[in-house]
Amino acid sequence: MDKVFVAKRVASKLRSAEHSIDAALIEASELVSELLRARKEVGVAANVGDAAMAKLTAALSALSDARTSMVGAHTELAEVQLRVGIRTRMDTEDKAEPTTASLREVA
Repeated sequence: MDKVFVAKRVASKLRSAEHSIDAALIEASELVSELLRARKEVGVAANVGDAAMAKLTAALSALSDARTSMVGAHTELAEVQLRVGIRTRMDTEDKAEPTTASLREVA
C-alpha cells in the first residue's frame, strides 16, 4: 500500500485522539464548574464533596498530561514522516495563531 495513504490514516487517527482528549478536558472542566455552582446553590460547606473534587482535579491533571504526551507524539510522528520520505503535509487543520484583531472580535 502507498505510504502516503498509510500516513494519512495515521494522521487522521492522531487528530481524532487529540480531539478526544480535548473533549474530555472540556467535559471534566465543566463538571468541576458545575459541582462548584451546585455546592453554592445548595448551600453546603466547602468540605462536602471535597474528596470527589480532589479526584476530579487529579483526573484533569492526568488528562492534561495525556494531552502533552499526545502533542509530543505528534511531533515525533512528524519526524518519522520525514524519515520515511513523506514530504506532503498530512495535517489539514488550521493551526494559525489567533491575531490580536481576531481576539478583539470575540470580545
